[in-house]
Amino acid sequence: MNLVLQNIGRRFGRNWIVRHLDLEVGEGECLALLGPSGCGKSTTLRLIAGLDQPNEGSITIAGEDVTTVSPVDRRIGMVFQSYALFPHLTVFANLALGLQVRGIAASDRKQRVASVLALMQLEDLAERHPAELSGGQRQRVALARALLRDPLVYLLDEPMSNLDAQLREDLRPQLRHLILQGSQPVIYVTHDQHEAMAMAHRIAVMRDGKIEQIGTPQELYHNPLSLFVASFIGRPQINLLPAESGIIRAIRPEHLQLSSEGIACRLVYREWLGTSQLLILESDRGPLRMLCASEITIPETIKLNWSPEKEHQFDASSGGRC
Repeated sequence: MNLVLQNIGRRFGRNWIVRHLDLEVGEGECLALLGPSGCGKSTTLRLIAGLDQPNEGSITIAGEDVTTVSPVDRRIGMVFQSYALFPHLTVFANLALGLQVRGIAASDRKQRVASVLALMQLEDLAERHPAELSGGQRQRVALARALLRDPLVYLLDEPMSNLDAQLREDLRPQLRHLILQGSQPVIYVTHDQHEAMAMAHRIAVMRDGKIEQIGTPQELYHNPLSLFVASFIGRPQINLLPAESGIIRAIRPEHLQLSSEGIACRLVYREWLGTSQLLILESDRGPLRMLCASEITIPETIKLNWSPEKEHQFDASSGGRC
């Protein structure tokens, strides 16, 4: 069971929102679409769901071409940024409604809802209304509803963006376990790189409607193929040194080292991060960011260097890796 997009393109008027997009998500794989606002992530999701139609290309789910198939017949399990729960219905009724609309017998509905409630640890909340639930509980109800569709593909659109940071951290491993225990491909749309790296097997970094690079979180971090990916992936952001002979040199903050020789820097600002500290430095090469252990005492003026193998180089004109 897989999901395949071939040469997908979608335009509004003369403007292409997504163009020449090729993508394959395998059985049981979670792939994150990551990128800045307006890069085409949500448009791609809408095309897969059938909520929008491509101007070119094809979409195949489990070997069947569904490019022109209506959304209701694609067997898509969608979880949105907004929970989209009916406020006047209990949790049980919210989950049973979709089964009822599809003509599932009452006895089967009850059994299937009870099963997914147990799976999502929502049994004690079955008779509550959405207003009586926490954000994390509502999100689990929304996911339970998607599970009840018995989908061929899961599409998750910023599913945790409405939750506070602590709740996102608590819910992330539960959500990853639940969506990856089946054989369905999963598309996870987010603008949060930390979430993408925690949730996905692979990440497709999008820019201006195209995929800039696709790979595992480790590949994107350690071997970015473009200046855009190197700058977009990683927090604190990678350091960029001014172009010399048409080459931009880039170095991760954690790879900078104190040295007796190197770039002379002045400490401007410090952030304590627990086991590490982030130093904002000023140099004749421009501002630099450095990560080091929190117990190290840093004077006002220092010199920095790094191992050559840790450096990334990019063409100043094209932004491509040298």
